Amino acid sequence: MSIQIRASRHAMIPARQKPSLRSRLAFTLSFAAVVLGSVGVVGSAHAADVQCELDRPMRFGGMNWESNLVLVEIERFIVEKGYGCKTEVLPTETLPALAALERGDLDINTEIWLNSVGEPWAKAEATGKVKRIGDIYMGGEAWFIPRYTAERLPGLKKAADLPKFKDDFKDPEEPSKGRFYGCPAGWGCEIVSGNLFNALNLGDTFTLFSPGTGATQKAALTAAYQRKENIAFYYWYPTPLVGSLDLVKLELPAYDPAKQICLTDVNCVDPQASDYPENPVFTAVTTQFTQDAPKLTAFLSKVVVPLAVMNEAMAYMEKNEAEPEEAGQWFLKDKQDIWTTWLPADVAERVKAAL
Repeated sequence: MSIQIRASRHAMIPARQKPSLRSRLAFTLSFAAVVLGSVGVVGSAHAADVQCELDRPMRFGGMNWESNLVLVEIERFIVEKGYGCKTEVLPTETLPALAALERGDLDINTEIWLNSVGEPWAKAEATGKVKRIGDIYMGGEAWFIPRYTAERLPGLKKAADLPKFKDDFKDPEEPSKGRFYGCPAGWGCEIVSGNLFNALNLGDTFTLFSPGTGATQKAALTAAYQRKENIAFYYWYPTPLVGSLDLVKLELPAYDPAKQICLTDVNCVDPQASDYPENPVFTAVTTQFTQDAPKLTAFLSKVVVPLAVMNEAMAYMEKNEAEPEEAGQWFLKDKQDIWTTWLPADVAERVKAAL
């Protein structure tokens, strides 16, 4: 991809006019000129008395999945209210975000899923322009079927078993094959999904369907689940979808680090099947940012959220149909025992006063 930053789903739009998460995830480049000129609001009067280390807005990468959007809103609030800075969110996707970070168009990418971008991250880190500064939580990825499908098809235990059941997952656009829902187009996990699909030799019996956006993928899977249709798909967690559906993982061959390296490479010549390992999710910033803003860097390096709490935040979003900003506020109000450990006492008090 000639790497570009795309239009913001966060919009600097008045609250009463703000679209839903699904609508914001579908924004297109036509809005970019508006968003790239937009700046987040400075924090409270308490924060206004604090001199930000940056003389410009801090630029966050807004990825198009829920956990990232919530974490960005949490961090933005702290940066604005606790450190007196301005912020802006530049929406992007996995690989474009990494390139933008390397160029310095972004200051921070809050959530990098290492297993999805192992090779690209290694290359970016080798340039010395970006740094990994803190691990947020250990995420996961898997191939799933609904539990009702597992009960209907008791012989389907492994991903390698899928060809025997192609007629049970009929692709409406190519009925002679089954459909497997892969990773949304343009995301880093699309590379792994595609290589793993090829490694399992599924191409003769299944189509690999890559939804255009994460919102499209979630909507399609949720609708099929509600209709009790058989579906086989890739997904990651923590996410509202995995937390709200009763799912069963399809078994994959044992994890092999060497095979995984090739699976994350878009130019992998001979992909070999391997299970997904636990997936470190970490924060990365530009090297220049660490030099310009050491206090902000120290804060971001301490951002750690237990996986159980991330699952709780995702469940809150799903149950309450909450926007990322709302979920971020819930976290800041309800989980003060977690986020206050990231901050000096005076900064934490300013953030509390702004809630």
